[in-house]
Amino acid sequence: MSKTTAEPLIHPTAIIEEGAQLAEGVRVGAYAYIGAEVRLGAGTIISHHATVEGNTVMGADNQVFPYAYIGAKTHDLKFKGGNPGLTIGDRNVFREYTNVHLATNDAEFTVIGSDNVVLAYSHIAHDCIIGDKLVMSSHSALGGHVVVGDHVVVGWGVGVHQFCRIGAHVMVGACSKVVQDVPPYMIVDGNPAEVRTINKIGLERRGFTPEQVELIRGMYRLFYRQGLNRSQALEQLRVHPQADDPLVASMLEFSARSERGFS
Repeated sequence: MSKTTAEPLIHPTAIIEEGAQLAEGVRVGAYAYIGAEVRLGAGTIISHHATVEGNTVMGADNQVFPYAYIGAKTHDLKFKGGNPGLTIGDRNVFREYTNVHLATNDAEFTVIGSDNVVLAYSHIAHDCIIGDKLVMSSHSALGGHVVVGDHVVVGWGVGVHQFCRIGAHVMVGACSKVVQDVPPYMIVDGNPAEVRTINKIGLERRGFTPEQVELIRGMYRLFYRQGLNRSQALEQLRVHPQADDPLVASMLEFSARSERGFS
């Protein structure tokens, strides 16, 4: 939690609509705009010329850089009014010209976790659900209803199709076009994106043991190197000697939720 105790510091040219709630230590720069329904957590910094509006709740110690637009109205043509929202956790960074959209339906929310970094010109669409510690490189876009797990890296210029799911610890190569679900622990690249191998370096950096990495490599071989279709691979995974391992369980759970098929 933020340890900031100071009153909000607001530049005289900033516009703060009546009803907005700013916690202790919030800073709002020159010509920034904060909408009436916005709630900003302690220590959050809204830079000059940035916009936060709509039914948007941000946690503590977030940073919104110049010209970013947080809480934009959905692009979804199915929008029928009401008060959809956006919830954002703590310690997120939204760099220049990024935009994050509200959900489409009344009382539903786009959700972003904590410790995410969204780099310049990137777009997170309506109804996305983002976990923690995403690194999203510049000029990337997540279509509506995309679900992203924890510790994901999205390369420069990536496009992710609506309703796709990206598992935890995935790396998506630059300029990739993702049109199907990406299982946990993998690297995908290309147009359309295909699984190339496991995210070995990323896993090692996050403390996975050699034994865990080898188990993940075995699942990769099962799905992508043995000529099995997904149903056959899943059946073998269910009777795997380590089927009760949390890593295997996460792959099975991800597969059960997949509706677009695997990359």
